[in-house]
Amino acid sequence: MTASKRISKEFRRFFFFPALIFSLIISAQVAVPQMARADNPPRKILTGWLAYYGMKTGLPSAVTNSDLISDISPFWYTLKDENTITDLYTPANPSVPISVPIATLQSMNFTIIPTLTDGTNKGVLAGLISNQTSRANLVKTITNLVTTNQYNGIDLDFENFAFVDGNTTWPTTQPLWVQFISELSTALHNQGKLLSVTTPVLFDPTTGKKGYYVYAWSQIAPAIDRLRIMTYDYSTTTPGPIGPINWTESAVKYAISVIPASKVFVGVAGYGRDWVTNVVGICPADVAATVSTKAKAATFVMRDAAKLAYDYGATPTYDKSMAESTFTYQKIYNGLTASGLPTTCTATRVAWYQDPQAFIARANLVSKYRIGGIAQWTIGMEDALAASGIRDFAKTIAPDQVLGTLSTDLLSTPLGGAVSISGVFKLPDSRPIASLPVIVEVKNGTTDWHQVFSGPTSADGTLATKLLLGQSTSIRMRSDGTWDRLASSTAEKVIAVRRLISWSAPTSIKHGVNYVITGQVQPKVAGVTVILDDGSQASAGISIKTPTALTDADGKFSITLSVPNVGIKRYRVVTTPDSKLDAANSEFINILVR
Repeated sequence: MTASKRISKEFRRFFFFPALIFSLIISAQVAVPQMARADNPPRKILTGWLAYYGMKTGLPSAVTNSDLISDISPFWYTLKDENTITDLYTPANPSVPISVPIATLQSMNFTIIPTLTDGTNKGVLAGLISNQTSRANLVKTITNLVTTNQYNGIDLDFENFAFVDGNTTWPTTQPLWVQFISELSTALHNQGKLLSVTTPVLFDPTTGKKGYYVYAWSQIAPAIDRLRIMTYDYSTTTPGPIGPINWTESAVKYAISVIPASKVFVGVAGYGRDWVTNVVGICPADVAATVSTKAKAATFVMRDAAKLAYDYGATPTYDKSMAESTFTYQKIYNGLTASGLPTTCTATRVAWYQDPQAFIARANLVSKYRIGGIAQWTIGMEDALAASGIRDFAKTIAPDQVLGTLSTDLLSTPLGGAVSISGVFKLPDSRPIASLPVIVEVKNGTTDWHQVFSGPTSADGTLATKLLLGQSTSIRMRSDGTWDRLASSTAEKVIAVRRLISWSAPTSIKHGVNYVITGQVQPKVAGVTVILDDGSQASAGISIKTPTALTDADGKFSITLSVPNVGIKRYRVVTTPDSKLDAANSEFINILVR
């Protein structure tokens, strides 16, 4: 993040903590109960970054607000060259192995998409992606980071293109960036991984406000799974809002015109800025460089904003046109001049920040444009009211839960037999869901699920059909998630399919004489074990002494039968089960033994 580069040194000071405290926080927070969600679980509209220097507050916040968070991006890695990615987490937290927070995040079922920043010098990354060999090495290096750590994907925060290289390089860099994103996307998607991209703002070029067009949203749209827009840092050198709502909305409107809205996340700032606008007197030497109208703005985190205003007797005002809060205060600095003389100065300071109300205003864009959510820089900077406000809002736009049940008329059928299946889909209050697109899927053995039928539910929420099965099969019905409804899946039903058996036997035989009994099993395959069962093992299983045979390539078999004693015997033919078909048996027949 641009903001992170400017304020990371200050935040390291704020967020440094002993490793023991960190360990205790991690172990304790895993057991923190999640927010009540029985009545109406909130839509998971929050994502954001977990900074390596802010783990003391970031990780507990992520765990506590897990009912709101879909993805989480550990801000832990930076690119050094085409073969090297540096771990920023470990030097900042030497006593807490990186595996500890990863395990915590995994235990909360977060989708973990760590962020990779550009840690190279001016023009270096642009040069790497311009060469086919180095670009391929870069793709491999990033993919290896994801797969080795079993992350769910990667988030690229390559800001040097925008803020270091200079806009005269953009026409050359843009097509190379698009090519690189395409190749990285293919590599990650082949591994079932996600590609997220974080960029500064772009705007509809027809308005004359192009923004940072080097990132080519429209061209990378098919290749990426997430776009996180840095809709903050609007005001840096002069006092003003962190990210005015109209400016933010303009970027969102352009994004959804070229990228599916579900992929778009709008940025929210967990920090504020504090500028010096006037100085009266001579400031002490130790603060003279920073307490100046020419100095960079100071930064503060949202959760400290109210105390900062209170300590100096200021009253924050919410500016509706900007959807941010601001306040002005005066601060007196006492000390010594460079020559050691007592001195004092009074600075007028102006602060702007996004408060809980501002967060909700940006969350409203999620509902208005049906985008993926809001992305917070960084998780843990917010105050408690911001999290609860987002939660309350997210409940109002929460998608409906879909409850599906599946029933069948049979749990076992002969080969080629028809099985009737019926699914019923309802809301939690038992109202049926009409016209819901439902997919019928089957799975044989260890293969993946594949679709065999689809259709809409009727007015009573039902979808019914028949299936002809060639082997034992697992069946389920499911519906995809939409903005209005969560994805759903019924419990699976396993239908056992039996082989077909045809055979012939005499009605009368002489005792002590060999007779050949023949038959055929379908499907016609070799190697199927066929057993001639006299019923004595019907309830306890088939005796290994019972006459058996194996089928040939046409599924045919022959079994020699000899009965030593006269009487009436009854027999049936039984096949043993395998991974595809269930055990099958014919009807019993009576044979007179003379």
